[in-house]
Amino acid sequence: MRIPFLTLGIAALLIGLLWIGQGTGLVAWPRSSFMISQIQWAWYGAALTVVGLILIWLGRRF
Repeated sequence: MRIPFLTLGIAALLIGLLWIGQGTGLVAWPRSSFMISQIQWAWYGAALTVVGLILIWLGRRF
């Protein structure tokens, strides 16, 4: 279970950080994204980042 947890955790962490960046307007990529400067996506990204960190922690623990 170590590899799947680490893989999913890293993916969730990176996607969550991207969503935070897009939701706050810091990342404007891709230009046509509907998430840019929409603060609710920053909150979704924060939640996904926490999930990713938990999965990474679990993957390193087992």
